[in-house]
Amino acid sequence: MVALRSFSASLGGTIGASIDEITEKLVGTAGRGARARIEAPSPMAFRLSEIRLDEQGERAFALLSAAERVSRSVQFTYEDKEGKRTSRTVDPYGFILSSGRVYCVAYDHGRREQRTFAVDNIHDPDVLGKTFTKPRDFNIEEFAAESISGVLHGSQTTHVRVRFDARVAKAAIAARVLAGREIDRRGDGSVEISYRVADTDELVRWVLGWGAQAEVLAPDDVRARAAALVDEMAHRYAGASRA
Repeated sequence: MVALRSFSASLGGTIGASIDEITEKLVGTAGRGARARIEAPSPMAFRLSEIRLDEQGERAFALLSAAERVSRSVQFTYEDKEGKRTSRTVDPYGFILSSGRVYCVAYDHGRREQRTFAVDNIHDPDVLGKTFTKPRDFNIEEFAAESISGVLHGSQTTHVRVRFDARVAKAAIAARVLAGREIDRRGDGSVEISYRVADTDELVRWVLGWGAQAEVLAPDDVRARAAALVDEMAHRYAGASRA
């Protein structure tokens, strides 16, 4: 419960408040001694992106989560990254919190496939009378485990092998960003990790965050993509500083 309180404080916003409300109910059933320990400053600190939804996002999340609980379809207008708006009718299956945003995983009736929607890009949601049955094999944890963000997905997964230098090997092993991985510890202290990932560009961007201490080894096309991004970054930083 101590961890839950610290976790809710880190998230902030509506979702953090919801977790805090649940924690408070649990605290209410605890004895005085337990309550005192729970209300003491937490020895744990979570460094997570704070989630803040504006009024539009708050309403969309409330309606979508309510619809998911009672298995009702929802209709709304969705605004994509380019600002284009389309009308969607979906069956909400679950939610993912990633990089300070809330995403709804749902079956899109118009596209006839599973899609992921940023809740803060949803406008004018309306819960419909139509009900749906969530697929028995759908698992939100397994769905989110296929990409680093939990949001980006493809029709198939790719195995990408990355080498981490000895000085960051322990940290790389501890960074369980993907569920599907195989670890090969090398004699020189370095480590090679093979990741099963749905979106290779997302993994490449994450690997580059380790700087020169990490290197994409295979497959060749993913390695080439990493090299191209490094060249692009070098070109951007070349020349005089932009004051």
